[in-house]
Amino acid sequence: MNTIESDIEYCKKAILHGSLSFHAASLALPESVRTPCLALYAFCRLADDEVDLKKDKSASIYDLVQRLDLVYAGTPRNHPMDRAFASMVEKFDMPRALPEALFEGFVWDAMSKQYNNIDELISYSARVASSVGVMLCVIMGERRAEVLSRACDLGVAMQLTNIARDIGEDAQEGRLYIPLDWFQQEGLDPAQFLIEPTQSQSTVRFTKRLLGQAQTLYHRSEAGIAFLPPKVRPAMFAARHIYSAIGTEIKKNNYDNINLRAKTNKFTKTKLLTFSTFQSLVSMILPAPATVFAKPLPQTEFLVEAAKIQGTTDLNWSGKFLSVIDQLKNHDQKKMSA
Repeated sequence: MNTIESDIEYCKKAILHGSLSFHAASLALPESVRTPCLALYAFCRLADDEVDLKKDKSASIYDLVQRLDLVYAGTPRNHPMDRAFASMVEKFDMPRALPEALFEGFVWDAMSKQYNNIDELISYSARVASSVGVMLCVIMGERRAEVLSRACDLGVAMQLTNIARDIGEDAQEGRLYIPLDWFQQEGLDPAQFLIEPTQSQSTVRFTKRLLGQAQTLYHRSEAGIAFLPPKVRPAMFAARHIYSAIGTEIKKNNYDNINLRAKTNKFTKTKLLTFSTFQSLVSMILPAPATVFAKPLPQTEFLVEAAKIQGTTDLNWSGKFLSVIDQLKNHDQKKMSA
């Protein structure tokens, strides 16, 4: 199956409008890697928007599962992103467990799942972000467990940063990702916070805890980036720094993520791209940090296991994924009968 040039152009435009941070980082990738990465990320954005922007989230997820079935059957739906994604899946023998893990995160969102503690939040982050990072590694020809583990670290760090940035916006949409035990420690009622999200010293502490956890993982991820092929390192270092810079902007806003939305400007992105190129050159001279061999986070280990095996072996994951869909069906039935 050959990727049609117009399909990739469509994906490029979708990413340019949907994720400026990813678009900026992708500019540093060689074309041979950038094209399939664009196809991957565009499909992931499509899937995210299908669930996030549509009122009937359950119907959107069922539709996405059908689209994924068609992709892995080699008969994608007649849409540029589906065709481009299917071509990428075939070319790189992408394990189906990886996009299914992403969709499981979407199921949790559709169920308005809340998280009791940081470990559960990391499990969510693994699905909606680390799964994408591992798929990028497969595209780059990298299936070593230690490198996949660091890609998972980077994905979790990015997602925690996103959560920190969007606390106010998420609450206004009825979404709550801050661990419930953090609310308990602060003496706050999460239900009341969803009704009336306000900035306080408690939200500042929430934000600092999220960004602190993310920063640790950003640093650990660098060891994995240093093991990637030299041509892709600048882009991956750029992704790491552009996303962590969002945390810097949150700090500049005095950690007000209720009334303000932190974002990096074009000058900052350009500066970070330049620094990332320099860091990539340095990584070719210096030995990679020993932290590359650190064990994966327990919540991301299943992604590493799925990706390190050549081929589309699902490791019985599909059965688990179907059980998650059953959970969504039960959730929908309870809502209808309530």
